Amino acid sequence: MDDYFAEAEEHIIAVRRSLLALEASIGSNLPLPVLEELFRSFHSLKGISAMVELREAELLAHEMESCLRLIREGHVAVTSTNFETLVDGAKVLEAVVVAHRSGQPVPPVGRVLEQLESLARPAATKSAVVRGSVGSGESSKAGADRAVWRVTFTPSPELVARGVKVDTVRSRLLQIGQVLSVAPKVVPGGGVSFEFDVETDRDQELATWKEDGLTYEPLRTGLNAEASESDADRNSGVTELSTVPEISQGIATSGRTNFVRVDLARLDDLMRLAGEMVVTRARLEATLQRVERHVPFQEWRDLQEHSAGIERQLRDLREGVMRVRLVPIGEIFRRMPFVVRDLARDTGKRVQLDLAGQATEIDKFLIERMMDPVLHLVRNAISHGIEPSDQRIAEGKPPEGTIRLSAATAGESVVLEIADDGTGIDVQDVAERARTRGMSVPDGPIDARTLLDIICAPGFSTRDEADRGSGRGVGMSVVRRTVEELGGALGVKTEAGRGTTFQITLPLTLAITDAIIAHVGEHTFAVPQSAAREVIEVETTALRSIERNELLAYRGGTLPVIRLAQLFSIPVQDRPRFHAIVVGTGLAAVGLLVDRIAGQREIVVKTITDPLIHVHGVSGATELGDGRLVLILDVFALSRTARDRPHQIEGVSA
Repeated sequence: MDDYFAEAEEHIIAVRRSLLALEASIGSNLPLPVLEELFRSFHSLKGISAMVELREAELLAHEMESCLRLIREGHVAVTSTNFETLVDGAKVLEAVVVAHRSGQPVPPVGRVLEQLESLARPAATKSAVVRGSVGSGESSKAGADRAVWRVTFTPSPELVARGVKVDTVRSRLLQIGQVLSVAPKVVPGGGVSFEFDVETDRDQELATWKEDGLTYEPLRTGLNAEASESDADRNSGVTELSTVPEISQGIATSGRTNFVRVDLARLDDLMRLAGEMVVTRARLEATLQRVERHVPFQEWRDLQEHSAGIERQLRDLREGVMRVRLVPIGEIFRRMPFVVRDLARDTGKRVQLDLAGQATEIDKFLIERMMDPVLHLVRNAISHGIEPSDQRIAEGKPPEGTIRLSAATAGESVVLEIADDGTGIDVQDVAERARTRGMSVPDGPIDARTLLDIICAPGFSTRDEADRGSGRGVGMSVVRRTVEELGGALGVKTEAGRGTTFQITLPLTLAITDAIIAHVGEHTFAVPQSAAREVIEVETTALRSIERNELLAYRGGTLPVIRLAQLFSIPVQDRPRFHAIVVGTGLAAVGLLVDRIAGQREIVVKTITDPLIHVHGVSGATELGDGRLVLILDVFALSRTARDRPHQIEGVSA
């Protein structure tokens, strides 16, 4: 089943890509290669779904394949209505696979099957294409009276002697209807039977073949019953596609021989082993330092060379394992064109999607976790940002709005931006809504960080009513929490009438990283090097206290500082100078005051996920070469602490 889901995922990705390419050709000459790719994808999905006995997916893929064959042969025109039918079929097919994978009830497929059959049947009748069922004089009945039957044939030596074989049964069934699928099945005792799913309106003839080893039972009744079932489903909301989880995207490859599928858990184990080797290497280095004075110089030099060689090889191994885990961020991007298209259609807006940096690579684990946050930001951009076409024209803008997704590597981090050229965020309206909800909002201009705090507050929304895209007041809170749980940061830039840009900064990987080791009193902390801008020495006399907050003159401005000793209640002696680790950028920049810097180390990150032992400002722990456990600081949480302290001191929770 794992192989089935992986292969189905590849075909579904290819279907999405091809349908989007096909939409651009509606009303003109259809690209034959795109139709061929769609046809092959659905044909393959039908085959592998039959192998795992996922009948709903098999039937849907079969009907999609039939429609595409008629389109390819010129018997069916690709109109906007027909294209929407194909899109609905692809969505429900994907939902069926997802439901089966997660162990959830398979969504009803009757309504979509009816639409696909209605699309194919008139063309098939008009062009005299025999769909394996309609004989002369019976085409007028190919409608509400047709039903799908499960016909089971169990061969035996006696039947074979009479000339009744599998091919014989197949020929008979083709004369009275359309054979949708055939699958062998092992029966108790070691025998084999064959199950035929047949669509026909001449089921009375099936009863005459019982003596030839055939049994039959209905799978679906006529189309009128299907329509009633689909109406009930629509009224109950069961078939609403927005409530069905979507399959996670992987890398669709055409050259299968050059790729090997590997379970992510195995890569996790390999990364864990590499991490343990990093710790062991650090212990070896500490041991060598202790025995240096007891070893002759020449032998000591050889030991140093061997140790340095192991360190280089271990770093190469770590980077190699990381490269294996890295996948293009295009896995996230490829899902978005479908989302943009659907929401634009639902809202009546005209939206185009611009993608950049799809080859930027990031850890596979981060890809899985970031899919939903990016999806929510794209939905928000359409629902809240992009204006209707007439409003855009009145404002002197192009009638079609643009959403831009871009990704780029910056050192050991990946910067992901979701931007739109819409109306922007009305900062004053956001502030007023926050005040009416009892939230604490500082007087005066609202900076970008405060704006982000407001819109990411649980329950806050600028919509009075929820719709499919937004308005429930939980999305942005989840987006921010997810980003920060992954060791990243979320930022926002907006300009009235020009649009909004959300920026997500994430580490390339979470398993092994370089860190700055700092001492505070008798305690040791690790600060991820990717989050540190620089380390500066600070004289105690250079600190200024304002409203119980300490500031430092820094590069023509001021820098709020946090004494880690005070934050974590660590007893320390007064010192004439400190070291400050500068983290964050712009208004979010903060200096973390420590007693001294011990150096830079390669550390293995152990994330703290248990909420009962989670501490604000601490994201995880690591082990150094001497066996001590060292806490890893959550610099983004600490920077928020520094920014919010003025409001907390006044007795108001920020």
